[in-house]
Amino acid sequence: MTTRGPGREPHPARTPAPSAVEHAQVVRRLTRAAARSGALLVAEVAALAEGWAALVDPAAGLVHATPDSAGPTALRAAAHPQAHPHVSVHQVPGAQGTVLVVCPGVAAAPPLTALVTQCAVDLLRLRARHAEETRGAEQRVHTAVLRLLLRGQHRLAAEVLGGETATHATVYRLTGRALHTAHHALWRATQPDLSNGTRTLVSLDGAELTVVALHGARDLPRADAGHPTLALVARVADRHQLTGGAAAPAPLDMFVTAWAEAGSTRNSTSIGRLTSVTGLGAHGLLHVIPPDRLVTWSAAVLQPLDGRERRTLEAWLRSGSAQAAAPALDVSEGTVRSRLRGIGVLLAVDLDHPTVQAQSLLALRAPAAPVPAAAAQPLLPSPPLPAALLSAERAGRWASGLLQPLDPRLRIALRCWLAHRGRTAPAATELALHRTTLSTWLSECGRLLDLDLSAATVRTELHLAVETAAATDDVPAALPRRGGRTYREPGR
Repeated sequence: MTTRGPGREPHPARTPAPSAVEHAQVVRRLTRAAARSGALLVAEVAALAEGWAALVDPAAGLVHATPDSAGPTALRAAAHPQAHPHVSVHQVPGAQGTVLVVCPGVAAAPPLTALVTQCAVDLLRLRARHAEETRGAEQRVHTAVLRLLLRGQHRLAAEVLGGETATHATVYRLTGRALHTAHHALWRATQPDLSNGTRTLVSLDGAELTVVALHGARDLPRADAGHPTLALVARVADRHQLTGGAAAPAPLDMFVTAWAEAGSTRNSTSIGRLTSVTGLGAHGLLHVIPPDRLVTWSAAVLQPLDGRERRTLEAWLRSGSAQAAAPALDVSEGTVRSRLRGIGVLLAVDLDHPTVQAQSLLALRAPAAPVPAAAAQPLLPSPPLPAALLSAERAGRWASGLLQPLDPRLRIALRCWLAHRGRTAPAATELALHRTTLSTWLSECGRLLDLDLSAATVRTELHLAVETAAATDDVPAALPRRGGRTYREPGR
């Protein structure tokens, strides 16, 4: 019973401390989560506290948050704890400034929340100590694995990682002055990160910092539309004023191509930004086409091909030539050409047709079907986007909306260049333009569309768009001229 003295308010009943059984259950749950990853530990803290929790690193910013929407509030609370009285901020000893931010739910018992928080901080301290002890050896392993991937030895790389089952990789390449600080921040934020089916390699080699997110085929839509690693690398690039490029997710046997793609993207990026080659972003066909239609169509058109033939076709389409695809496949150029001839026969198509190539790469990029297709479906150059994917009306709206910033001059030049698979010399010859002029126009196209035209995935989807929206006068002969190779602007 609570007694009340004269002139005084009654004392609220104290919440009892957790029992021995509750204490053991809390410790067990948190320990199991901590053994797997920091992200799972933070998620367990949020669940036990019936609220939200986050881990904030002073260099990397937000490391983990549950739920994700709590991230911005956690960052503000970590910077100004006094402005958030309902949030507790706890320093993690030995973690170089990292803090655990916890906001318990209204119904959470304070003694239980205190137990959860203290136990989590202790576990984070142990994780930080273990990471510090093993960091040197682990970083050498990451560098060795990266070199194996660059040599095309992805199977050996998987063995070094202990039987890693990843099939795809997303590559990030960064440069700048604060590489060592950024390397340290990314390392602490990503090691290990197995909770969402991802292992992240972080390697600093000279004047370049490389991050490689390894993931499975089932994670491709997530990786292409905003994988957690992408957000983390973008934050670090902004915080440390690094220049970075990210490639589109690619199969491990196409790692060298993805590496080059990330590098070319970085070279056209401003300081403090991470530019990602992820197709056409929200306008990309992987987002526009209904997923069930895309999966069904892809399974049907690729039905005649086995795994080796699909990898050969994708390597050739992404790299642009049999010569470039050969090292990625660890075979000779002649073997690649021989396989391509066989693939053309199996698919009953002319693989030299640019629209067939664009459709083929779209099919290869689609998520895998849960069951194999019962019958094969041929690839047809017309219409560029098959009716099985989009209706003619919807395909037209997609294409015209995407190409809207381009005037007829640029549309004609872009269409011709894409028909030549991105080769400037033959396209300039057909357009009767100087190669420098065509290169300038293509740069203007990339700027107006805000796209990196050096990426194979971008070029193939743009090809489907320009062919879908092409008018009868979108041909080289329709370019008005003053004479020779000089283009005459409209109205002059």
